[in-house]
Amino acid sequence: MYEQKPWLKFYQHVPQSIDYPRVTMYEALKQTADKNPDSIAYDFLGYTSTYRKFISEIDHCADALAALGLKKGEKITISMPTSPQGIICFYAANKLGAVSSMIHPLSTTKEIEFYLNVAKSRFALTLDAFYAKFKEAKKSTPLETLILTRIPDYLGLVKKIGFNLTKGRLIPKVPADPMVKWWADLMKGTYASAPQAKTDTDDLAVILYSGGTTGVPKGIMLSNMNFISEGMQVSAWGKLSGKDSILAILPIFHGFGLGVCINACFMGGGKSILVPQFTPEIVADIIHSKKPSFVIGVPTLFDALSRNPKMQKADLSCLRATFCGADSLPCTVKERFEELVKKQGGNVQLLEGYGLTEAVTAIMAMPLGHYREGSIGVPFPDMLAKIVTLGTTDEAPLGEEGEICVSGPAVMKGYLDNPQETADTLKKHADGRVWLHTGDIGTMDQDGFFYFKLRQKRMIKSSGMNVYPAQVEELLYKHPKVRDACVIGVPDEAQVQAVKGFVVLKNPADAGPETEKELINYCREHLIKWSCPRSIEFRDDLPKTLVGKIAFNVLEKEEIEQLKKEGKYTGSC
Repeated sequence: MYEQKPWLKFYQHVPQSIDYPRVTMYEALKQTADKNPDSIAYDFLGYTSTYRKFISEIDHCADALAALGLKKGEKITISMPTSPQGIICFYAANKLGAVSSMIHPLSTTKEIEFYLNVAKSRFALTLDAFYAKFKEAKKSTPLETLILTRIPDYLGLVKKIGFNLTKGRLIPKVPADPMVKWWADLMKGTYASAPQAKTDTDDLAVILYSGGTTGVPKGIMLSNMNFISEGMQVSAWGKLSGKDSILAILPIFHGFGLGVCINACFMGGGKSILVPQFTPEIVADIIHSKKPSFVIGVPTLFDALSRNPKMQKADLSCLRATFCGADSLPCTVKERFEELVKKQGGNVQLLEGYGLTEAVTAIMAMPLGHYREGSIGVPFPDMLAKIVTLGTTDEAPLGEEGEICVSGPAVMKGYLDNPQETADTLKKHADGRVWLHTGDIGTMDQDGFFYFKLRQKRMIKSSGMNVYPAQVEELLYKHPKVRDACVIGVPDEAQVQAVKGFVVLKNPADAGPETEKELINYCREHLIKWSCPRSIEFRDDLPKTLVGKIAFNVLEKEEIEQLKKEGKYTGSC
């Protein structure tokens, strides 16, 4: 059925296939800059850069990085919010043929150690506020050079003063340290011109991270072509042009943010409006003042915006399209946001899409002007999708549930130093193509529209972020008071899923609020914030399967039934 591509009849303006240039991301960006030199590439809290200036910033950064010793094939860890520094460094590293390892700036010291070691990074870029964590991590990692920058480096005078008087005064002063190089100094320096590396479009360019089935994060290896193809597909899907702007709320360590809000925007010659920190108030102000064409985000973002008083006064006629991904979209969120847009002069639907980091992120979406309840849309140009019978590579009968598999130029190269997981995920089928087995269960209708049902692999989607229960459970088991533990996602209107832990204590007498607080704080010491349980329920024992494994699905059903009894359960579209 997939070979017939029934979804093509819904493409309208979208080309059925795209001629992708055999270049690097830097070269593709430079092609955009050559066509649109005076168009605005990005806007960061009022600081703007044309494409001509943007390329100049990237070239100068590449010269500085080369002078520091960054070479082709080496990894540089970028741990930054959505800001010019992180984006400039990303493309500069690509020009040199280096690989960007993108991690969350709020990662714990132990997580930073892991990421630096797995990527073998000698170089890293982060904010001055996180110096202490990287300094500590240096003791057990290959890190040699730490480039520090400050948010005010790209702020105007008034905003810079305001930042320094508020948040800036809370940042500890960085002591003299030979490993530290300051971004501002590097960008003012004079260097020999670094030649562009001879890099193939299929070479490794980016490492993003996802959790493994054992709870250990996996490095997802993505090539130049992966990003270029996904960027051009998204650009074509949204008819993106130099007149458009995308609100870049999603972070650059996230495939959705880096691939769609940044790279795809640049592929189409649009303007990326960079938002370093999300609050409904900040975003509402930016939408009101900057008037973006596209807002792309996760359900929790749209839910927060639809409830914000400032959004109730904003002119939303600027919106040309809004897309939601990363989580299942609750009907209540969709309806509330669309009502707000209509009330405020706009006329767009909140359309759902689907993707995963193993394919940069976005691989299908609802076509503009179409809507089918519950559907995640149809595949992008040159991307194939099908449903296979569980545990096989055979296409399932039409309408029957099975595993969602995808194939095409956006599919990853594999997992870093993990051939077994790679082999389990990327499989050659009878048609000779390599297919990515997503681990997600879904269906396809006769028109080629796909419907997401559930995740085969255990994974919680909380506020648009992936939480891997095995990772949290492994940590809980290490606590001296814990005998048994299970972590699940509980339906939550604000977060889509809230992380909840179930724990059996070695001494039942310890159960109570103080121990719950102790365990949650213990998790916060070792895990990034969104992975930590919001609550912990103590039990005498946990339900087990016939083979003795904890039956997490039983706990999930119990929680849903309880929410239904309380009238608090929110389904999804």
